[in-house]
Amino acid sequence: MTGPFRSLAVRNFRLFAAGQVVSVAGTWMMIVAQDWLVLALTDDSAGALGVVTALQFAPLLLLTLFGGRLADRHDKRLLLTVANAISAVLALVLAALVLSGAVRLWHIGLFALGLGVVNAVEVPARVSFVSEMVGAELLPNASALSAAYFSTARVVGPALAGLMIAALGTGWVMLLNAASYLATVVALRMMRPQELHRSAPESRARIVDGLRHVLARPDLVLPLALLAVVGLCGLNFQLTLPLLAKTVFGADADAFGLLTTAFAAGSLVAALVTTARRGRPSGRTVVVSALLFGVLETVAGWSPGFMAAMVLLSLTGFASIYFVQAANHRIQLGSDPRYRGRVMALYTLIVQGSTPFGALGTGWLAERFGARSGLVVGGLMSLLAAIAALLVERATARGAAARGPDPQAAGDGNGTRPGSAGTASRPPPQAPQALEAPEAPEAREAPAAVELPEPPDPRERDRTV
Repeated sequence: MTGPFRSLAVRNFRLFAAGQVVSVAGTWMMIVAQDWLVLALTDDSAGALGVVTALQFAPLLLLTLFGGRLADRHDKRLLLTVANAISAVLALVLAALVLSGAVRLWHIGLFALGLGVVNAVEVPARVSFVSEMVGAELLPNASALSAAYFSTARVVGPALAGLMIAALGTGWVMLLNAASYLATVVALRMMRPQELHRSAPESRARIVDGLRHVLARPDLVLPLALLAVVGLCGLNFQLTLPLLAKTVFGADADAFGLLTTAFAAGSLVAALVTTARRGRPSGRTVVVSALLFGVLETVAGWSPGFMAAMVLLSLTGFASIYFVQAANHRIQLGSDPRYRGRVMALYTLIVQGSTPFGALGTGWLAERFGARSGLVVGGLMSLLAAIAALLVERATARGAAARGPDPQAAGDGNGTRPGSAGTASRPPPQAPQALEAPEAPEAREAPAAVELPEPPDPRERDRTV
């Protein structure tokens, strides 16, 4: 295969992508069903929905760095198999409670907390495992395709969930989600281990070393800081979309599914657009895309009607994924391959670990000022953060121009590929897994591409990829 789908020529990645499409579609069906059930049990309480969302993502805040350390030290394929099997059991228990009529709000909160603990291990392992499947050359394309299949599942999942909730109820949706995890488990066990681009696990991987690596790189710190603010304030669509649909437009389950699907459709288009990217984006690209996202989310919060909301949310979905993908490429295409799991764990911590605080804050706003306030305030805060980042980026660029070229950031901002002219030399074939690679002079070490995590589902928040 060539063009935007060239990574699918790799059998192991093809299996993984097929399993993920099924599993993530089930996950997004579960998101719709869970949110709908919480609102039904609490008489449309935004605060209760915020608490459940916070419980789901709190473990990511506390345990993700530890999960990244596990990913650097152990067999990622085995970690993913165990994590998906546990998630299937959790979903099956909750489905049984709902179908039996015994479910209570605390059951849903406990399920969300348990799934969050599993995701703290699963997310860093999954995003770093893609490099083992496809290798360094195909990694940027594979990461963009991962965002594309995630967005495809977001289009299909909520639409099907709305129809199933209306026809059968939330319990059957949750049961189907439990079965969908098995698609990933089967795909993982069907892989050919001898075709993976593996290296020996790093037995002494330390969290602090990954943090030091990032802090020593201003070109990584700025997009991470911008992501922290946008993630905290603006990327709370798991909470804002059901509240907007149910409390502002009085939508039923079918219409709620359509609203979520419109947002996901815009995300899918952005993911497909980014498959064409072959080099590291500039800091300006990251900041401008954040500016666009902030404007669109603010306007979407003032949507005058349901159809206008669908259009504006579709555009907002496009801007959100384009921004997250640009930030991901800038951070991960500039990171040292020896710190892959820990860098991705830090990224996950910043993007998804902010969800508990964002969910609680958005729920508080919606309770007091209405559902629209979550989108409007989130968009305005994202816009202000992007403006501040733009000023810092300009000042940094002027300082860098005065100092002369920086070998460590070669190729930065010019769209050049690591290993091409203007950058350091290309890493050896197993560099993406070179957690124990031989030492080499830093000037000759090319920053390897690192897989991008996909926006937040219960296992992964609506913001990545």
